[in-house]
Amino acid sequence: MKKINFLATDGIRLNGILYETPSKTEDIILAVHGMTSNCFKQRDEIIAKEVNQEGIDYFCFNNRGSELVKYIQKGNEEKKLGGTSYEDVLEGYEDIVGAILKLKELGYKNIYLQGHSLGCTKIVYTYHELQKEESKEILSHIKGMILLSLIDIPTTLKIYLGDKFETYLKLAEEKEKEGKQLELMPKEAFIHPVCVKTFLRYARDNKEIDFANFGRDKELKKLNTITIPLFMRWGNVKEMIVQEADELVKMVSNAIHNPRKDIAYIEGANHGYEGKEEIVAKEIIAFIKKY
Repeated sequence: MKKINFLATDGIRLNGILYETPSKTEDIILAVHGMTSNCFKQRDEIIAKEVNQEGIDYFCFNNRGSELVKYIQKGNEEKKLGGTSYEDVLEGYEDIVGAILKLKELGYKNIYLQGHSLGCTKIVYTYHELQKEESKEILSHIKGMILLSLIDIPTTLKIYLGDKFETYLKLAEEKEKEGKQLELMPKEAFIHPVCVKTFLRYARDNKEIDFANFGRDKELKKLNTITIPLFMRWGNVKEMIVQEADELVKMVSNAIHNPRKDIAYIEGANHGYEGKEEIVAKEIIAFIKKY
């Protein structure tokens, strides 16, 4: 293990942990965590140990949305509020591309992007942006995508708030007009404390991240632009999904045409895969070996 410091492409200072195999390898998994999380999860430690035994390195890092609230800084500029409560999920692009460039600098050629929860949203969005920009050099190093518990955020938020969704949306828009984008929303408005800007990204300005719209877009158009090998998993216990896990897996499997897909759920796993980390790791290894 070693700590790696690097910069996002917009200059924000970031860091992470690199788990290395005993012998040099060109293969690595780049892990992107979800809301309020960090790179110190037991899940990352266990997956890293398992993949290291198969000659694959593992890098997990703290993106600007890590933890609930923290300071982020660009160079010597004044620190500003970051973390889940204040992040703009689209800025995950800057973090992930910065991490990819750092791994390339360290000599890695085959990078597998792995996301958990909101981390999945970030890596799919990043991949789409790289496609639009025709960033062929970076894309050539991305050999597969691993999505653990991809969430349909707009639908989940509407279901969570129910009849109060429009009320909170109106409140956020009023705060926005008053220039209070960094003011926190009422605690009932979201599963975690979030500011007005962050709430509006999920509730209103979500066009760029609304691709996990299970049941609303039967063709899953954006997910079908992923041409590299695609691995998707969910749990079926306290998972943050609208459908039952078996129904969701069947629907997504039928909708996604990628011939190199591996889509399933893990029996007894919850959203964080506690107690099922080794199973997740072994299935990821099998996926990488197959494709």
